[in-house]
Amino acid sequence: MPLPHTLEELRSAIAVGQDKLTARMRDAAQYVIEHPHDVALNTVAALAARSQIPASAFIRLAQALGFGGFSDLQRVCKAPLEKAGQGSFKERIRHYRGEQLLDDPTDVGAMLGAFSRANIVSLEHLAEGQQVQALEQAIGLLQQARTTFVVGMRRSFPMAAYLSYALSRVGRRAVHISGLGGSLREQVGALHGDDVLVAVSFPPYSQETIDACTQAVAAGTPIVAITDSLLSPIGQCASVMIEVDDAELLGFRSLTAAFCVAQTLAMGLAFAAGETFGGIDHDALKDIDC
Repeated sequence: MPLPHTLEELRSAIAVGQDKLTARMRDAAQYVIEHPHDVALNTVAALAARSQIPASAFIRLAQALGFGGFSDLQRVCKAPLEKAGQGSFKERIRHYRGEQLLDDPTDVGAMLGAFSRANIVSLEHLAEGQQVQALEQAIGLLQQARTTFVVGMRRSFPMAAYLSYALSRVGRRAVHISGLGGSLREQVGALHGDDVLVAVSFPPYSQETIDACTQAVAAGTPIVAITDSLLSPIGQCASVMIEVDDAELLGFRSLTAAFCVAQTLAMGLAFAAGETFGGIDHDALKDIDC
């Protein structure tokens, strides 16, 4: 396997080679994927203390991926930060390291500003374009689907509800799997091989969403996963995975970037349908109410 030179290549190398890793090395790999900026900004000893994973696991992981040592792996994680402008650099560090941004938690204005800055960082990360290919693949799958089922629980529930609504507004047959009344298994049981399941889940991953994906795999239904990591339990069984890194502030996780992905999918489908049926009509979307 070629030596990874970018963060995306590093993630792909981990995903491809995860079966050859020990349990501790997989823990280290999961941490690297979820916290690349922690890896970039800390010594291996400090990283071990932060993650509660032995330093030796990070060193062995680096060697298993073909690096000479941990510092070579760390350089790959540093590259995106070094490319960032100095103005956003500090905010990116504070966002990705999960540092507390509020000096005075009673100051509502400061709180609003902190949430706004954290969300801007998430959107800047998404706007870098690394997920464009995945979005295009997802739109292609949804175009072919007889019915698109959308599932997301706990904090992902509002995004799943919005996406199913938006898809229906652009003329797609969409079903929101709500699981109301304990009926999740029965709702997922309606899936067929010519449908698509869009599954949305972020840490801590919802077991109901994981179970829905397992059921979909058994039914032969393609899955579009919107999640945070290649090693996410729903990402591993997906036909297409769209990676979203939403901001977090003191335990409150944003859905700003995730909703941006949902809007892109819906609008992408609307315009793809326009191309299929003889031309794109921008005016047709003015009253779409999404």
